[in-house]
Amino acid sequence: MVFTSATLTFFRGLARHNAKPWFEAHRADYEQEVVAPMRALIEEMDVRLARFAPEITGHPKRSMFRIYRDVRFSKDKSPYKTNAGCWFWHRDADPRVGDSAEGGGAGFYFHLQPGSSFTGAGIWMPPRPLLGKLRDAIAEDPRGFERVVKNPSFVRRFGGLDDEHTLKRMPRGFAETHPAARWLKFQSFISGRDLSDKKVTSPRLAAVLQEDFSKLLPLVRWLNGALGLKTATTR
Repeated sequence: MVFTSATLTFFRGLARHNAKPWFEAHRADYEQEVVAPMRALIEEMDVRLARFAPEITGHPKRSMFRIYRDVRFSKDKSPYKTNAGCWFWHRDADPRVGDSAEGGGAGFYFHLQPGSSFTGAGIWMPPRPLLGKLRDAIAEDPRGFERVVKNPSFVRRFGGLDDEHTLKRMPRGFAETHPAARWLKFQSFISGRDLSDKKVTSPRLAAVLQEDFSKLLPLVRWLNGALGLKTATTR
């Protein structure tokens, strides 16, 4: 089971009619064209991850993000996300992402959205205790960290680390002249690349994700190691 043009058509329609009546009228399309193939993909990727990154896991229900938006603190009250995503996490870590994941770690992400799909990996906006651990590890071994994030093949394929979320000044406790000053300002440690609509609706999508995830694995493992999460050789 794979994503098809009908999957993209559903999200385009939802973007135009982001309201409960339209969604309920098309709920069957959502279940058939989005949920079912996403769960199948997650199961397939979990099997593949067991072979090259056994400490990273996925679950058909827990890996997939809810389509309902949290509108409590947003001016945009649109009730639904116009995309789908799934997350693969370290088996010893909190499966949540962002600042609520006190025991979280680095993992892999797939995002599906017409014209804006992408693969990703790393740890996004970790809470302060985790961010502090990562910064301390980078400060202690800047060359080791740079061997991962400045690797020519990594930079060529993914463009390096995403620098969207960075501080303008050095975080407290670190000198402006620190050898790792550039990296210590990061608030997220993520990377990835865009995927075309053709690729996300291809029967080869799982193979594409496996190739990207395997090349992003050194970043994921470095970050998890800094957080005390161990690499595994078997499931």
